[in-house]
Amino acid sequence: MNVSLERINKDYLFEVTNPDGHSVRLDNKSKTIGEVQGISPMELLLMGVAGCSSIDIVAILNKQKINPTSLKMEVKGHRHEGETPSLFYQIDVTIFLEGDFSAEKAIRAAKLSFEKYCSVSKTLEPTSKINHKVVLNGEEI
Repeated sequence: MNVSLERINKDYLFEVTNPDGHSVRLDNKSKTIGEVQGISPMELLLMGVAGCSSIDIVAILNKQKINPTSLKMEVKGHRHEGETPSLFYQIDVTIFLEGDFSAEKAIRAAKLSFEKYCSVSKTLEPTSKINHKVVLNGEEI
């Protein structure tokens, strides 16, 4: 697995591209001059948690012949502000699922993702406590 990065202006804007040509723009969110035109690398980590876990959850449910009608996530990272480096010490994930399946199956899929399969979460686990909760059809379970 590899990516390439290229600086695309005279400021902090970069484009990171994978071998398939898919790209993400990164920028410095703490700069005081100029417009922020990309996401921060730390936001990208949180996006990685959401993406990795959502893929796991859909795959786990699909193996049971369940295809959620909707899956959304909110991910909030808590950092040690004022420290260098400013690491995440806690990440809170809320998973919103819709569909005709049991709460037990939704909880099991989320638990398997965070405790076994999600490589991004497992990579962050040594420095970050990762909490998750599931909301199924509008009700927290």
